[in-house]
Amino acid sequence: MTENKREKELVPDFCPHCGKELTPWEKVLLSVDRALMCRNCWYRIILKPVLFEDNERKSKSEKDS
Repeated sequence: MTENKREKELVPDFCPHCGKELTPWEKVLLSVDRALMCRNCWYRIILKPVLFEDNERKSKSEKDS
């Protein structure tokens, strides 16, 4: 799976607080900035950083074993 697909899977489609659907532009901003303020309820959506390199290294080392 490419890194782009992984990032899309991690970005929510809705605000976790009020349930309002995020626009495509808000999803892009959230995937890049990792933080976004919901325009409906003013809830701050913050995504945890994911280290793709560490996961890839672990999977490669498991395959080599």
